Amino acid sequence: MQKIHLVIPARYQSTRLPAKPLLPIHGKPMILWTAEKARRVSFADTICVATDDERIYQTCQEAGIDVLMTDTTHPSGTDRLAQVVTQLGFADDDIVVNVQGDEPLIPVLLIEQVVQLLLAKPECAMATLCEPIIDKTQFLQTSVVKVVLDNANRALYFSRSPIPHWRDGTDDFPWQALRHLGLYAYRVRTLKAFTKWQQGVLEKLESLEQLRVLEHGEQIACEIAKVQLPAGVDTAEDLQRLNAMPLTQLLAY
Repeated sequence: MQKIHLVIPARYQSTRLPAKPLLPIHGKPMILWTAEKARRVSFADTICVATDDERIYQTCQEAGIDVLMTDTTHPSGTDRLAQVVTQLGFADDDIVVNVQGDEPLIPVLLIEQVVQLLLAKPECAMATLCEPIIDKTQFLQTSVVKVVLDNANRALYFSRSPIPHWRDGTDDFPWQALRHLGLYAYRVRTLKAFTKWQQGVLEKLESLEQLRVLEHGEQIACEIAKVQLPAGVDTAEDLQRLNAMPLTQLLAY
């Protein structure tokens, strides 16, 4: 029987915000906020945190959150997930959702949506979500990953550059512009294959691990998110914003 697993990768090291998973939001480590949000997904068969740090491991254990120690050398979150599915012996047809540990406000509806999308697309190796870009500044930012889709809502390409390029445009930008959201659902067999695939030129140039899947001929399903994904925590300012938010508002997400 096919099972659904939620895995939350949590690295201690962060260039812009060291020790990010353990930083407090209203007195509670951020990783626990994310894990507790994942627990609201009613159809998940298992939920666990995958970390490379003993401090995060202990924090999760003390809170009663299932947690797994993984290698410190993984180049991407997808590689970390691949170790989890191997260690825990997940079946090839099972589905794994990568819930980012620095998105404590992620709506449960989006987790459900990305799983249902992959279930509905048996020809696809993984699924993800996107949302329209309505601001030109965001369209031009290299920190905002863009995606273009085919007529069947499968990803054609992901880029940090502004795509699609509007040849005849002036000061505007294409209404088709879509921002990629870093929420993924994978088939376990895809994760197992991922670690055996060599990094391609495009993945190295863009520093986007999902391009490895496309470069090896696999398909990625993508659709517009049903609700907006609140901003995650990348900087000290982001953390301050969440701590300034009333506790009742945080709990309402």
